[in-house]
Amino acid sequence: MTKSKRTLNITWRIFIGLILGILFGLFMPGHCEWALPAIELVSSLYMNALRMMIYPLVFCSLIVGIQGIGSISATGRVGGQSVLYFVCTTVFASLLGLFLPQTLGLGKGVAIEMVESSIEATKFTSLLDTVKNLIPSNPIASFANGDMLQVLVFAIIVGIACLTLGQKASPFVKVAEAVNDISVKIVSWVMYCTPVGVFCSIAGVVYANGGDTIIALAGVLIALYVTFLLYVLIVYGGIVKIIGKCGLRRFFTKVLPAALNAFGTCSSSATLPISKKCADDLDVPNEISSLALPLGATINMDAVSILMSFMIVFFANACGVEISLGMMITVMLSNALLSIGCPGVPGGAIACFAALSVIAGLPAGVMGVYISINTLCDMGATCCNVLGDIACAVAMKETCKLGKK
Repeated sequence: MTKSKRTLNITWRIFIGLILGILFGLFMPGHCEWALPAIELVSSLYMNALRMMIYPLVFCSLIVGIQGIGSISATGRVGGQSVLYFVCTTVFASLLGLFLPQTLGLGKGVAIEMVESSIEATKFTSLLDTVKNLIPSNPIASFANGDMLQVLVFAIIVGIACLTLGQKASPFVKVAEAVNDISVKIVSWVMYCTPVGVFCSIAGVVYANGGDTIIALAGVLIALYVTFLLYVLIVYGGIVKIIGKCGLRRFFTKVLPAALNAFGTCSSSATLPISKKCADDLDVPNEISSLALPLGATINMDAVSILMSFMIVFFANACGVEISLGMMITVMLSNALLSIGCPGVPGGAIACFAALSVIAGLPAGVMGVYISINTLCDMGATCCNVLGDIACAVAMKETCKLGKK
């Protein structure tokens, strides 16, 4: 069986698991509630299996990738292009998310029952603190605490040091290569369990939210998902086709496993191992994917920018709060900064929305309503972000001119 057929088969199995999970969550009868603990257990085991390999894979593949690049200047070029790509698309996404819902008049005439919430807002200093703490004082703690950005910086420092030492560092580089190969093999095993993992993850989410919540806010959710879809097809599709010189049918076929996993788990960080495999299937050199994909999972929050802007405009219109042009610009810039610092984990956008709602002058009670639909929004946003990460890697395969593996 060819690699293309294997990819297609696993994609269909994940898709079937996703659909069955949604149906099971919606129509689970009362006498089947005994199955919830088992579903939550399998979901947790699956997520833990993915998270188990994130940091060994990211750290070692980045070190191996830097050795493959072969020079410090080329490493800087790959990292610089990745950051520029993600920052530009995030600002554009934030702009689109503000003006499109205003044009559509989302939220006008909608009555919202407020629920108080004590969620703490993300402060504007979060981005400055992120920059200040880029270099980890304790790398082991960075791994233990799951601080992806610090792990990335530490891996880059170690990788560059190995590059400058040459043969003296070759024993360590060989160990990193071995750990990287082991991590890839384990991820391939986890991939076989992905349909069941996605089924259990999505079933629990849908059952917890219920059909009533989905129907009550169906209008804004449909508009949001249509925007995500158009953004993926037009923006990411254009980047892949024009810059990456990759056929769209091939691209979307190869990335479906990562997209469906991201949709089911709401975590771009947990999807990293699968994203890396999809990038490999698209012939993206490890030197690029090992740096671009972890950076994307950390700072590429295009869909979060769209989501935040949509929700701010929706709740402002529903609550009768006027958002002037100046306020829209302030929200847009704040949104871009906050979304870049938003963690790639389930529920990571809640604190960002809390901060933006305060800036926009929305009633505190909107947080309770937003939290009730956050997961439903987060599924589509995470899927969109992961596709953007891989699209960046595909484009950089051409712009960095590092060649194929």
